[in-house]
Amino acid sequence: MSASRQPVAPAGAGREGGAGSPGLMLALATVGFAVNFWAWALLSPLAVKFATALQLSSFQQALLVAVPVVVGSVGRIPVGALTDRFGGRIMFPLVSVATIVPVLFLGLFGQGSLTALLAGGFFLGIGGTAFAVGVPFISAWFPPQRRGTAVGVFGAGMGGTAISALTTVKLVDAGGTATPFVLTAVVLAVYAMVAYLLLRDAPGRTVPTAPLTSRLASALRLRITWQASALYAVAFGGYVAFSVYLPSYLKTAYGLTQADAANRMAGFVVLAVIMRPVGGWLSDRFAATKVLGAALAVVVAGAVVQSFTPGLAPVGTIAFLSMAAALGAGSGATFALVAQMAPAQQVGSVTGVVGAAGGLGGFVPPLVMGVIYGQYGDYALGLVLLAMVALAALLLDVFSVARRSTAAGSSGQTAHV
Repeated sequence: MSASRQPVAPAGAGREGGAGSPGLMLALATVGFAVNFWAWALLSPLAVKFATALQLSSFQQALLVAVPVVVGSVGRIPVGALTDRFGGRIMFPLVSVATIVPVLFLGLFGQGSLTALLAGGFFLGIGGTAFAVGVPFISAWFPPQRRGTAVGVFGAGMGGTAISALTTVKLVDAGGTATPFVLTAVVLAVYAMVAYLLLRDAPGRTVPTAPLTSRLASALRLRITWQASALYAVAFGGYVAFSVYLPSYLKTAYGLTQADAANRMAGFVVLAVIMRPVGGWLSDRFAATKVLGAALAVVVAGAVVQSFTPGLAPVGTIAFLSMAAALGAGSGATFALVAQMAPAQQVGSVTGVVGAAGGLGGFVPPLVMGVIYGQYGDYALGLVLLAMVALAALLLDVFSVARRSTAAGSSGQTAHV
């Protein structure tokens, strides 16, 4: 049963000011996503530095970069539901301001011990919840036939992790360990102010009036919630896992310097970012499940090839870049599916659950890879496991999701579990 809801006066009425335009709202939301993801990923490029300074084990190093991921992922569940209720105009500035506190703590006080880094990283996870704000906000501004492209463009904001990868180490070398954190805090503050002044929720947006717990329970009864969660855990989870662990992997497996490994990870991220809106655009023109199927097949092949640790040039590079493109396109296709199939008043709640699954999908692999390398001195088993999980997701997509999405599209309804 869908949640109770009430219409919101068209944007432009009362204190909301002008109605805005879909293009401007999409641009502002994408920038906000990128800035918050920049903050969310600040620890990853410095993990090797902290591991050396604090004499961390491979598991502790993996835990350090994984904690913000899991908190940002789980936090998407309530943040998505709150966005359904309060709208992106309130939630984007709120999330951005809340992220400033852990960023400044980590930059100014929290680098002296693993405990302080983990505590700061825990609250740094708030930045990762921005994704659950943007999807319902953008979906409300665009008609169904354009939502795949719009949500895909918004999803390109995950390139904030590339900003972190490209700048963090260089800023530390140039100005000290506090520099990237202070700079990011300033950018977050500027964005929060601009967002509060310029963001507008879509005209005619409906606001659910049922309690948050009831709305989450209703979202969990939707079949699309569980199907998309499983697919996103592989697609976006794989992207997150590589974006946080790839520098350590490249340094250990291929002997690259920290700066070289970070630059190569940034290339991986940039390609995935570019392919995310492409995945959404393709999903507007073809079935999102077909785009997902092709993407997952590429991930299976790439993970199998890389499990043999081939030479980095050219085979290893081709394998990683192929997986980057596939994971980006698959992530865009997954939320094209959500934006098109989830009930309008529940997009935020469904997004929160699916986004949490994606982030948690990124939390587990770095820990597994750290444990496997610590036990066997090799990453092959971890990559074989990735291939097996991607294959399972491919079978789910082909034999369940594709059939049910076709049936739901034909009937104009969303299937319930």
